[in-house]
Amino acid sequence: MSESDEKTVEELKKKAEKPGKDALILHPFYEGKIQSIGKAPVRTFDDFAIWYTPGVAKACLKIKEDPAEAYRQTNKGNMVAVVSDGTRVLGLGDIGPLAAGPVMEGKALLFKYLGGVDAWPVCVDTKDPDKIIETVKIIAPSFGGINLEDISKPKCYKILETLRNDPEVDIPVWHDDAQGTATVVLAGVLGGLKVVKKDIENIRVAMLGVGAANTRTAYLLIAAGVDPKNIIMVDSKGAIYADREDIVEQKDYDTFKYDLAQKTNPDRLTGNLGDVIEGMDVLISASRPVPGTIKKEWIEKMANDSIVFACANPIPEIWPWDAKAAGARIVGTGRSDFDNQINNSLGFPGIFRGTLDVRATTITDEMCIAAAEALAEVGAKEANERRVIPTMSDWEVFPAEATAVGMKAIEQGIARKEWGEKELYKHAEEVIRTARGASDMLYKQGFIPKAPPT
Repeated sequence: MSESDEKTVEELKKKAEKPGKDALILHPFYEGKIQSIGKAPVRTFDDFAIWYTPGVAKACLKIKEDPAEAYRQTNKGNMVAVVSDGTRVLGLGDIGPLAAGPVMEGKALLFKYLGGVDAWPVCVDTKDPDKIIETVKIIAPSFGGINLEDISKPKCYKILETLRNDPEVDIPVWHDDAQGTATVVLAGVLGGLKVVKKDIENIRVAMLGVGAANTRTAYLLIAAGVDPKNIIMVDSKGAIYADREDIVEQKDYDTFKYDLAQKTNPDRLTGNLGDVIEGMDVLISASRPVPGTIKKEWIEKMANDSIVFACANPIPEIWPWDAKAAGARIVGTGRSDFDNQINNSLGFPGIFRGTLDVRATTITDEMCIAAAEALAEVGAKEANERRVIPTMSDWEVFPAEATAVGMKAIEQGIARKEWGEKELYKHAEEVIRTARGASDMLYKQGFIPKAPPT
């Protein structure tokens, strides 16, 4: 590596470290990132007779007569609970519900600014999946949707599937670490394939990590057209395959991993990622946040025009410049300060916007694929090696996703409110524009204090 290259790498490393340093200045300055603020005006104090007693009783009785009125008389239809037990937070692991708070508040801020969705952290002090399930069921009447976040595997599967299949839970329950990650990864793959001119039906895919994110990503890739026989997944013990002893022994504990072991790697290849990666078109990693987890010599074995998504947070498994130097044509990470950010923030705000607007009862794989295709379509307008997927600053991403998701829910017959496509897009655009405008206005007017220099 030349002296100029070494200087560039050092500059990029410093850039990668800066958000963490700034966070320790700005988080305590603002003492958190979200607050409650009224959406109805208080023109005079007489208005409290409308918003509270005695007038509010009429709204209560309307809901008593017809529960669907809750979506008209309250903010239920725009409220999402971000539920976490703090057992698998970003790349930090089991740090507990209290320490998970900053992440869940950040999630709520993204929900509002990007999707116009009112979200609130619900960090629960239990690791018992049955207690988490019961908590969600108890609080469900206040919310239009549930976002499960940073809950360890495999209990996250039990919680998600139990709540999604419970007839008493009539609002969508979504696991963003799984479904959200899968949606955005699929969007990145679709965008990348357009640039390298390969067909999804023919690509070979290696996946490092068989946790919640990559498990759901594998299923969504298969649903979108990837041949499962062309997928090899690798966990901490090596490639998974149908009769690997430990997977068979734990099939009742981790049913999805067992199922994927039956569907993928038909040749029963063994060994680590480096042993199975030769000729792969795509590498998707959701593993340890340690650069060097993926080695340059492994990338060198991949097919021409390879795509590498190293998605560990807060630091990728391989630095992008190392992956490029090893021959990868397209490289993405979970970070916003590098090219091709593969991050859930591109997915869940728009997906929930559309889901809530049509009052869908669940979020299906088909809705996720529709969101991924909408993302890829927006990104295709400027697609190149450094931009195979849009960024959060691309305004049209979120109403486009919302519309695609909402229309797919209507098509599948799981929506409780009908919209025309243009009408739905216009509504989503207005809600998101209002949320952003309100935040910007509060900051410019000084109601949100000016940030200190960092």
